[in-house]
Amino acid sequence: MKTYGVILAGGVGARLGLSVPKQMIKVAGKTILEHTVAAFDSHPLIDEVIVMITPGWTERVATLLGSRFAKLSLILEGGVTRNETTRRVLEAIDAEEAKLLLHDAVRPLVSERIISECVHALDRHEAVDVAIPSSDTVVMVDEDEVITRIPDRSRLRRGQTPQAFKLSTLRAAYARAIEDPYFHATDDCGVVVRYLPQVEVKCVLGSEDNIKVTHPVDLTIADKLFQLATQVAPHKSLTELTAALAGKTIVVLGGSYGIGAEIARIAKAAGAAVVAHGRSTTGLHVQDLAAIEAAFDAAAAEHGGVDAVVLTAGVLKIGPLAAASPEDIEQSIAVNYTAAVNVARAAHSHLAASRGHLLLFTSSAYTRGRENYALYSSSKAAVVNLAQALAEEWAGDGIKVNVVNPERTETPMRLNAFGAEPAGSLLSAERVAEASLDAITSDLTGMVLEVRRSDA
Repeated sequence: MKTYGVILAGGVGARLGLSVPKQMIKVAGKTILEHTVAAFDSHPLIDEVIVMITPGWTERVATLLGSRFAKLSLILEGGVTRNETTRRVLEAIDAEEAKLLLHDAVRPLVSERIISECVHALDRHEAVDVAIPSSDTVVMVDEDEVITRIPDRSRLRRGQTPQAFKLSTLRAAYARAIEDPYFHATDDCGVVVRYLPQVEVKCVLGSEDNIKVTHPVDLTIADKLFQLATQVAPHKSLTELTAALAGKTIVVLGGSYGIGAEIARIAKAAGAAVVAHGRSTTGLHVQDLAAIEAAFDAAAAEHGGVDAVVLTAGVLKIGPLAAASPEDIEQSIAVNYTAAVNVARAAHSHLAASRGHLLLFTSSAYTRGRENYALYSSSKAAVVNLAQALAEEWAGDGIKVNVVNPERTETPMRLNAFGAEPAGSLLSAERVAEASLDAITSDLTGMVLEVRRSDA
């Protein structure tokens, strides 16, 4: 049976003090609605996406979403109430049975894991809710704000969405509900619980990140969560990697040693044409725009194009900023950030032609500035922002842009900075290289890709 993802976008943003529906506010470069639609449209278990929008906004939403989402089949006006909107969904789906996931448009951070578990739970249950344990004590009060009861917190859950149903089950619940003159419910699981008490509603574990944008502070939190969002690239076997890299040309900048050298070695062994540059091998300086442009042009001329560009070069200068020499400051910024800008500029035309992949590198220092690492950590934060911005700017060109964030890794740069460290405490450069090649052979874009020892 088909699986439908239904985005409920009927809010008006009153609590945010807005003159437009809250799902039309931009967060992390896109409207909240776009983020949410993308989460369902990209999910492999979702067959069709339906958007139920605030009355009067249908044409504007159709223009906003355009033809970018392959699974988006309907954009319909919602009702005055949540229940009326759901009834319109049930009427719009021309099927006797299906899997139905109803999701708040203003929960744009719903994860692939939550959607998957909802879909799979419907193989065993007729109705599914998403909820998380309550970390706060919940109290019940009377009309005078006097506590009357303190329920056992271990049995309490905070509801989220999606809420998932067999189509026939939800239709049956609403058929009984409309016969009740006092019918009112704030969510659809409540309709099933009240009018089909014999149906068990299974709970799937949600996430603290799956927030609902309701109050002004939620916009700030959502924006920060998008900024810090990380993912692990799907791992490929050697056979899968060889098939994905066959006939591809990869340019590695920083390929003299460490992670860059490992990427070049593994990619070449898998059958890719690899052009590796480094200051100590080919004399290429990654902050030199003209030299980078010439290197890309030469690679494209020799191999017929460039399918991926990987920039691993970096420099780590430790010490107080006030004590840094002008030369150290210039080099740190040039290699750790300006190089990424120049590589992106030089690579764009080649990657647009191949619909290829740009892969940059950051470190855990990007999330917060660190004492004695001011230039390094701020440059790495800038690289993350650059990758996320370019992923959006270049989406229309079919270029994917991601940034790898490895745990502490055994590289010559780290050895020079910190000396020898305990055996087994660092990631191997080979493991980071494998994850990097998984990334450039994936469809991910705009992501910070974590590589950890626990994933090895």
